[in-house]
Amino acid sequence: MLLNAKGTTVCTASCLQLHKRAERIASVLGDKGHLNAGDNVVLLYPPGIELIAAFYGCLYAGCIPVTVRPPHAQNLAATLPTVRMIVDVSKAACILTTQTLMRLLRSREAATAVDVKTWPTIIDTDDLPRKRLPQLYKPPTPEMLAYLDFSVSTTGMLTGVKMSHSAVNALCRAIKLQCELYSSRQIAICLDPYCGLGFALWCLCSVYSGHQSILIPPMELENNLFLWLSTVNQYKIRDTFCSYSVMELCTKGLGNQVEVLKTRGINLSCIRTCVVVAEERPRIALQQSFSKLFKDIGLSPRAVSTTFGSRVNVAICLQGTSGPDPTTVYVDLKSLRHDRVRLVERGAPQSLLLSESGKILPGVKVVIVNPETKGPVGDSHLGEIWVNSPHTASGYYTIYDSETLQADHFNTRLSFGDAAQTLWARTGYLGFVRRTELTAATGERHDALYVVGALDETLELRGLRYHPIDIETSVARIHRSIAECAVFTWTNLLVVVVELCGSEQEALDLVPLVTNVVLEEHYLIVGVVVVVDPGVIPINSRGEKQRMHLRDSFLADQLDPIYVAYNM
Repeated sequence: MLLNAKGTTVCTASCLQLHKRAERIASVLGDKGHLNAGDNVVLLYPPGIELIAAFYGCLYAGCIPVTVRPPHAQNLAATLPTVRMIVDVSKAACILTTQTLMRLLRSREAATAVDVKTWPTIIDTDDLPRKRLPQLYKPPTPEMLAYLDFSVSTTGMLTGVKMSHSAVNALCRAIKLQCELYSSRQIAICLDPYCGLGFALWCLCSVYSGHQSILIPPMELENNLFLWLSTVNQYKIRDTFCSYSVMELCTKGLGNQVEVLKTRGINLSCIRTCVVVAEERPRIALQQSFSKLFKDIGLSPRAVSTTFGSRVNVAICLQGTSGPDPTTVYVDLKSLRHDRVRLVERGAPQSLLLSESGKILPGVKVVIVNPETKGPVGDSHLGEIWVNSPHTASGYYTIYDSETLQADHFNTRLSFGDAAQTLWARTGYLGFVRRTELTAATGERHDALYVVGALDETLELRGLRYHPIDIETSVARIHRSIAECAVFTWTNLLVVVVELCGSEQEALDLVPLVTNVVLEEHYLIVGVVVVVDPGVIPINSRGEKQRMHLRDSFLADQLDPIYVAYNM
């Protein structure tokens, strides 16, 4: 069931209707596209049911679907090159899309951004002939490729991973078990459906488990902030999934509207789990302010939790319904910079609050490893999170098939301490595991996984490892006019970019505040402070800062700052 900004149902599809629509799309792929089994097909659709039908249409025809976020009509110069890049990298034989987007791809405006003459065959699926497929394609082995998952990481790298049919099956099964998704259930999903767990929840899980999904495209929230919460209330939803950007939008936009929500009769006491889908350290402050804000309309503080996934495995942890509540710990920041984990009391100086990223999914094994020596580390050490699971992706999809990278990221072994010679996949995230006193539903002791940050985003300064988010949190607290903040290194200098939402006269006041707080709390000297307008720091669809894009803009002198202070 797909909703629009007014909260009205735009489109619904039962499994049978979806099946019939997918059959018609599959027959068009054969007739118009002249495609063979194994050809890659780019699906370019706004978030909706048409995207799901096209996905299964590709599977019915034996083609490999690649879901891609459509370009933004008002911002083609920035969004179309990414589409073009994925079409080229995936070697797509055809693009399935709507008539509106097809016209956009061939428009004059598009021609200024990319070469529109070299698009592969474009087929619009708005008016399909009523034609049945002679026979459905059945993959000869479960290890055959089901779909490609492309996404731009926070460091600006475009990576595609290969998901096999057996991995898709295992992923859906693990989510079904963890969230207890039965056919009688309804879940509300307010996520982008183009990659990672968002795609799996939008397109795969309800078909596998048979539950009803209410789909809310996040962009509709920009026109109606009440949409997500009023839907949850209207349908008495027990489980809902969202992203941090959706949570932030509701927290900032509805902060002073709680009385309005009450008068509208919105009550969130029905929510049992509100899960934030993320590939980062849980943002505890945002989760707490969201919980506190909507406590007055019935939201239980125990309901909010997060997931954790990465490129190699989109769902490593997910809170689920029956496990114990997520645990939190305070760790010593100084020790963390030396890759050591020392637990401290709440309120201790230089302490950092961390929350576990949901429960480790059934069938998933996790080990914490020293990224240099590839040996397992003890409890008191920070290391890279490695996973072994039946739903791990089967490898990167690249033109220049780099075998060494594949083996290193997807099929790597511990250098010692593992007699079973298990094959692990490297997530690229640093974290640690703590055995808790709590018991899981199985009656076994429950292991909590704490994610600290992405390995390739850490800043190596003075021989220590810093996580950008910690410095950014310190800076964001110093002045009410700071809307957002991001840090990166340039040569061996620390650059702090702050977005100013007050008057430009305040820009000068910010510089000493920024340098002082970073020096006092992190013992670092700031090399450059850049004060910019709100909205300059690039944020991806998951609400994550794109620090490397920001760095590139800074080096290319494209930031158009209000003020720059060099402290060299």
